[in-house]
Amino acid sequence: MRILVVEDERLLAGALKRGLEAEGYAVDVAPDGQEGLWRAREQSYDAMVLDIMLPGMNGFQICATLREEDNWTPILMLTAKDGEYDEAEALDTGADDFLSKPFSYVVLLAHLRALMRRGVRQRPAVLAVGDLRLDPASRSVDRGGEPLRLTAREFAVLEYLMRHPGEVVSKADLLEHVWDFGYEGDPNVVEVYVGYLRRKIDAPFGRHTIETARGAGYRLADGA
Repeated sequence: MRILVVEDERLLAGALKRGLEAEGYAVDVAPDGQEGLWRAREQSYDAMVLDIMLPGMNGFQICATLREEDNWTPILMLTAKDGEYDEAEALDTGADDFLSKPFSYVVLLAHLRALMRRGVRQRPAVLAVGDLRLDPASRSVDRGGEPLRLTAREFAVLEYLMRHPGEVVSKADLLEHVWDFGYEGDPNVVEVYVGYLRRKIDAPFGRHTIETARGAGYRLADGA
């Protein structure tokens, strides 16, 4: 298993390399962001340990760039102590996990093992179906580059559908994941919100993105 460590603190990078190699991993080290990005592009890695504060290019930029290029190598990002905003941005840019400095080496190993058990899978930070894009972090939606204004509930319904493209999603699924287990109102509220969405994301563009699967639920197509 090969791991890329992108860390500019020489002593820490060296300690991580020695420790991980002692565990049987093959380890490459990049001392700055530009070399880290180059290595991640050129070599297939089973996981990356990526610091945020790097010369040349920071960890957020590296992570976002790789995800935009459909590189889904599992990334463990190293954040600042008590850096809750760093942690949030790490996850929003596509990192799989984070650790705050200073950290326990034993815990870092456990996090890496967990990441590698999950394997490589697509985890886009921005959801896209055809020319419809939804960014959960910025709470924004656009179609063909034109911004769309959705209410919080409309956004939640669309996000759930976009996380299951091409699948039939039942009313019960939407009620469970967008409303809550205790919702006791009219279940037809789902139809109402699907109607709202169609008027905002489809009708102005002459599209038919949200299809009705009669008796089963709704399916999100590419809208072409």
